[in-house]
Amino acid sequence: MAAPGPAQALTPAQARQAQQALALLQGGQAARALESARALAAAAPAAPDALQLLAMCLAESAADAEAERAFRQAIALAPAQPLLLVNFATWLRKAGRRDEALAFFTQATQAAPTFAKGWIERGRAAASLGLHAQARDALAQGVRLAPDDAVAWHALGNAHRALGDLEAAESALARAVALAPHVAAACTNLGVVQRLRGRPEEAVATLQRVAAGQATPEHADALAGALLDTGRVADALALARATVRAHPQFVPGHATLAHLRWEYADAAPGEDAIEGLREAHRARPQDVPLRLALVDFLATAKQHAEALAHVRDLRRGDDAPMLVYMEADLLDRLGDTTAAAPLYASAASVLGEGHLAFINAYTRFLLRTGDPAAAAARSEAALRLDAANQEAWAYLGTAWRLLGDARELWLCDAERLVGLVEVEPPAGYTDLDAFLADLRATLEPLHQAAREPLQQSLRGGSQTSGRLFGRPEPAIAAAQSSLQRAVERWIATLPDDPKHPFLRRKQDSVRIVGSWSVRLWSAGRHVNHIHPEGWMSSAFYVALPPSLGAETAGGQSGYFQVGQPPEELGLDLPPRRVLRPGPGKLALFPSYFWHGTVPFEDAHPRLTIAFDMQPQAATR
Repeated sequence: MAAPGPAQALTPAQARQAQQALALLQGGQAARALESARALAAAAPAAPDALQLLAMCLAESAADAEAERAFRQAIALAPAQPLLLVNFATWLRKAGRRDEALAFFTQATQAAPTFAKGWIERGRAAASLGLHAQARDALAQGVRLAPDDAVAWHALGNAHRALGDLEAAESALARAVALAPHVAAACTNLGVVQRLRGRPEEAVATLQRVAAGQATPEHADALAGALLDTGRVADALALARATVRAHPQFVPGHATLAHLRWEYADAAPGEDAIEGLREAHRARPQDVPLRLALVDFLATAKQHAEALAHVRDLRRGDDAPMLVYMEADLLDRLGDTTAAAPLYASAASVLGEGHLAFINAYTRFLLRTGDPAAAAARSEAALRLDAANQEAWAYLGTAWRLLGDARELWLCDAERLVGLVEVEPPAGYTDLDAFLADLRATLEPLHQAAREPLQQSLRGGSQTSGRLFGRPEPAIAAAQSSLQRAVERWIATLPDDPKHPFLRRKQDSVRIVGSWSVRLWSAGRHVNHIHPEGWMSSAFYVALPPSLGAETAGGQSGYFQVGQPPEELGLDLPPRRVLRPGPGKLALFPSYFWHGTVPFEDAHPRLTIAFDMQPQAATR
């Protein structure tokens, strides 16, 4: 391709012709607009504006190859024209070429650093690629240049949320809602963030601002969750039922209703969670995402044989690697490792280097089938993709332990990296007992579930809905403050080790990323598990049964244990450390440590608060 000559400006008459053609295009008369644009480009072949108009008309007419050629010819003549670069990038994004789109949006901001649209679209493009830090930075510049752009504030709020900064997310989304209160999506996302910050009453109020005619199924699903967090279980169930009736194609709504029916069975008598999903599938047998939701629920509920039948039926129509992986995993869970092995190997040829969930699943299989060396190699591959992946570190430590590798004691040093610390009573309380009594009286009414959540570690108990910290109850706010101080004191005692995956990330404080309360009933326990969303995790003991410490077949009743892999791995490895809980004490440990509890038999429940943390610098 020859180097372009100098760019040509349109004459006043040609500029009027361009405006007329653009009006035709915007008025839905694409054929007439294209005819005029072709004539203009022929008369002014070196005019970037004429070529850009031609490209836009060609794009509207689905002449993609010609449209791209015209765009690139225009950019060759005017490589620093920001609107031209943004329009071409927008076309690339619509064509699914998101990486290329981001590059041209970036070029637009470099060419015109004060062009707000360039920064805003650059941020939105980065977000579409999962580059949330880049998105946040670009959108922050966009709102500085265009402080009244509601779309930009909305996108910035979503970027902050994706990065876990819920305070900044709420601030940005609130600004978006103030600028465009009629935009349902902004209200929905603001309500979701308020719920995540532990303020469900505010979330309900925000979500209920959206008019019924504007409400999307996503909005209804968010409102059902917020209603549940406020204790309005019947209202949440009613809304979830209405959502799936009105939007049968909305798969998350079916999942929400199933989980509500499962966990709050007392409030939904005669409504079987699994049968509800089966009925939804029978009504929409060709809806693959809905069927996969049924498979996921069945597998989580340990109905592995039925889940396997569905996956095998799906594979008859589409032998995708993900379905191969799912069949392998289900066979493994059913104990048929011989049949699972070749399927895992087949899926690994496609998914084995870039799919974290598959790599971790394959690692579990290798540990279960007695190949710790291969499991270690798989874990190391997962950590090359995500150096902070807690599941991969847990499996790597387990593989090293089976191999007798001394690095396991360095990675999983339960004496050095597990703390059981005293928590001081918050201001306003005369002593710890008074605080714990107030906290217990606050927490117990929040436990409305008839049984444990399906996807959690507890067995024989209940878990509070939504985020605990952030709720308005004074005792909960006081607990958060005291627990934060206790965590910071313990962090200060940890050694430095720039090579250790836990210690190298420590700072002087933490950001709490999840919080909840658990009440275990008699015979209840936590099965051994990890916390994949955390860096450090915890258990704060509010009330304990009198039988704590009694000798049982499994150890000492109600004790906390770390270092023992989960039962499904089939490994005969004892805990590395067992601790006696105490009211007012806080257990702290790396989130990748296997941990659980010994069952207890007692009429009195075991009440705790748990929270996950990510490191951050102290702000005070």
